[in-house]
Amino acid sequence: MEEKQMLDKCAKYLKSAYGEDTISMEVTGNTVKDGNGVLSVDCTVSIEGEHSDWSKKFTFINSEVTNMTWRRK
Repeated sequence: MEEKQMLDKCAKYLKSAYGEDTISMEVTGNTVKDGNGVLSVDCTVSIEGEHSDWSKKFTFINSEVTNMTWRRK
């Protein structure tokens, strides 16, 4: 799976799970192999027009996001 596909899945996960709109997302680490691993990003998201910056780690299992951890920047 390409990083662009993973970033798209991360953005969809943020929208469905947290109501966040993704403004920007930059990969800072990628250990995903054969659809399993962790994709680390620095991102800016928006909720109801309020922007915030985060470092987030998305866990992929079978090419789907199954979990996320976050730290505010």
